[in-house]
Amino acid sequence: MNKLIKDQIGQLKPSATLAINEESNRLKKKGKKVYKFGFGQSPFPIPESVVSTLKNNANKNTYLPMQGLEELRSAIANYLNKKNNNDFNKEDIVIGPGTKELMFLTQIIFQGEVLLPAPSWVSYQPQAFIAKNKVHWIQTTSNSNWFPTAEQLEAKIKSIKSKNLLLFINSPNNPAGTVCKNLQEIAEIAKKYKLIILSDEIYSELTFFDQYKSISNFYPEGTIVSSGLSKWCGAGGWRLGFFAIPNQLRELKNSLKILCSESFTSVSAPIQYAAVEAYKGNHSNYLNAVKTILSFTGNYVYENLKSNVINVIKPGGGFYLFPEFTNVKFSSSSEMCKDILNKTGVALLPGSDFGLDSKKMFARLSFTDFNGVNFLRHTLGRKKLDDADLRKNAPNIVDGISAIKDWANSF
Repeated sequence: MNKLIKDQIGQLKPSATLAINEESNRLKKKGKKVYKFGFGQSPFPIPESVVSTLKNNANKNTYLPMQGLEELRSAIANYLNKKNNNDFNKEDIVIGPGTKELMFLTQIIFQGEVLLPAPSWVSYQPQAFIAKNKVHWIQTTSNSNWFPTAEQLEAKIKSIKSKNLLLFINSPNNPAGTVCKNLQEIAEIAKKYKLIILSDEIYSELTFFDQYKSISNFYPEGTIVSSGLSKWCGAGGWRLGFFAIPNQLRELKNSLKILCSESFTSVSAPIQYAAVEAYKGNHSNYLNAVKTILSFTGNYVYENLKSNVINVIKPGGGFYLFPEFTNVKFSSSSEMCKDILNKTGVALLPGSDFGLDSKKMFARLSFTDFNGVNFLRHTLGRKKLDDADLRKNAPNIVDGISAIKDWANSF
């Protein structure tokens, strides 16, 4: 029989984040105690007003405009302009079934090469591979908060012959939970060399300490802003994301619209109507409560992991940390994570899935293995939490982190 699968597709494996979630569920069904620190999903309920709006629009059964519901696109443009001091209008917004799909279609459209900071989210590189876009990794370090410096970026650009380059920036960062502090200097280099930046801001509403800053403030003409409902709104399963594309990149936007029309057609109508409430409504009480829980939990994990055998940076947003185990010896970070899972029941993702050398003993840890409904109910309105709150509402976090510490100290 003739070969049926294209070469580049045959070389792919399932998304690491989805694979670890399915493996964790498989082990749990077999009766093993598993701490699900591998999969990055919001544990919190969707705000009730957004759910009510979905229910009220469940009868909407017609295809919406391919670019997205006009009222929703206007709401998102206004939301970004208020939050980031942007200058978007409804025509700049494209609605998709999650930002992952929009990123994939953009990779297919883009004629050029891709710049990825290492570590980066697990799907950027495979999508580039499918689209046959060459990837150039920029190896970052914890000293620069896991983001490239201006000097690194410029040196990498100068080493590449292609004049069309697409740079991904993800802040707060997946896998490290860190916030980019040098956006302006990155933007200056991007402007100098006319890069396109895809600013993945899916965790932006979950920035813990300072007001969120977008690189689109410093380089609006060349930055695509990417976000959606999955992380801040607890609506990952709803699959709604958006791109905000400046008028200077309208050729790319128009091509994206064509690919949208030939792939998913349009996003679920009831969910788009509900998303209007998500972006128009006032959800500050909900968000403040969520951020209080996440920042306290993230800091607890950081304080209890950091030691002379585990290096880790305090998270600034989202729900990840990226610890390095300095005293262990395995053939790869993947082998290390398998050992941790087998001996402790803690599921982590190896650093190699995020573009790091497999010999470096890093792992991504998601601190969301708790019942977000109960945690919110028991702590709503409180500005400070304590360890007793965590033991009561997130026992898997406490026990799982203790298990990791014991494992690391056993070598």
